[in-house]
Amino acid sequence: MNVVRILTLIAALSAFAGPALAQPAPPPKVHNVVLVHGAWADGSSWAKVIPYLQAAGLKVTAVQNPLTSLADSAAATRRALAEQDGPAVLVGHSWGGTVVSEVGTDPKVSALVYVAARAPDAGEDFVKLAGQYPTPPARAGIVDHDGDTKLNEDAFLKYFANGVDATTAKELYAVQWPTAATIFGNRTTQAAWHDKPSFYAVSKQDKTIDPDFERFLASRMKATTIELDAGHLSLVSHPKEIADLILKAAGQYE
Repeated sequence: MNVVRILTLIAALSAFAGPALAQPAPPPKVHNVVLVHGAWADGSSWAKVIPYLQAAGLKVTAVQNPLTSLADSAAATRRALAEQDGPAVLVGHSWGGTVVSEVGTDPKVSALVYVAARAPDAGEDFVKLAGQYPTPPARAGIVDHDGDTKLNEDAFLKYFANGVDATTAKELYAVQWPTAATIFGNRTTQAAWHDKPSFYAVSKQDKTIDPDFERFLASRMKATTIELDAGHLSLVSHPKEIADLILKAAGQYE
């Protein structure tokens, strides 16, 4: 671990010192969940999580994230929140965590869940922050077509969908949504995790976002955190564990 990464971790852990150790109030019990998928994916990436949530009596909405800009993705998510009949848990996977951080200040959002996700602070240069950690191998497979990016098949199956059964991984590769190259540099104007109960699922075998970076992000926001022996698509390979974390954020579990 290099010096910059050590200092970054120390800065995150220092937030726990002194009276700030008090735990936030538990999230209220709610029955709505809004799911935001990440880059190189579409709403079907939540298909294995949704049945668990519905079986628990929750109303679930999966946003079809346009992945054209943060502004467009935030607008789509705000429309989904506006349609809810009460408070909702807002959940983001991967780049979808950027949207959660931006939109999560909405009064309807009761809690935030990040699944192997980005979690930028307001105005933060997240690309620079991520650069303090090793570059995950999936990024070598990015292919740019006139400003829209996809992952090539080898990188998608081997690194993005590692830990997912081969048949499902190939289906997800077939439906991956093109992602504007510019969105990775878009900066949030706010960070909802400062004020809302936050939960984080770290993927210990992630080849798309460095697992130590995920741990830093989770500790910085003082999130209730779980670690899964999963790749980047833990929502596909470990749907029950992800659903359980969402249910906890929804106040369904103690």
